[in-house]
Amino acid sequence: MFTAEGKKVIFTEKAPKAIGPYSQAIRTESMVFTAGQAGLDPATGELVEGGIEAQTRQTLTNLKHVLEASDSGLAYVVKTTVFLKDMNDFARMNAIYGEFFSQNPPARSTIAAAALPKNALVEIEVIALLKSHHGD
Repeated sequence: MFTAEGKKVIFTEKAPKAIGPYSQAIRTESMVFTAGQAGLDPATGELVEGGIEAQTRQTLTNLKHVLEASDSGLAYVVKTTVFLKDMNDFARMNAIYGEFFSQNPPARSTIAAAALPKNALVEIEVIALLKSHHGD
């Protein structure tokens, strides 16, 4: 159900619950705006083990689930913002990122962050179109 402001709050159990006063995503009539996701296991709320590669894979998997709950998907992402705790992890993050966005990748910004929630190594947020606006 959309609010009077024309937005719908998105929640899925397949991604970590919000750890503050924010939504996993907000859907409008044509777009989805996600909150930043980190490499948290939705079942435990803890970071996955395995360093930047494992955290990047879990982060993007979490985003995939949030997008799917929003009538969207990774193929519909138009913009991502990647926050890295250490820019030295860029190449390893980028290799995993490329597995998820192998064709027609979205526009992207990557920023070094002094610290991330729960001491995560990576956090990613996305803006995506809805499937329903493309006849899918």
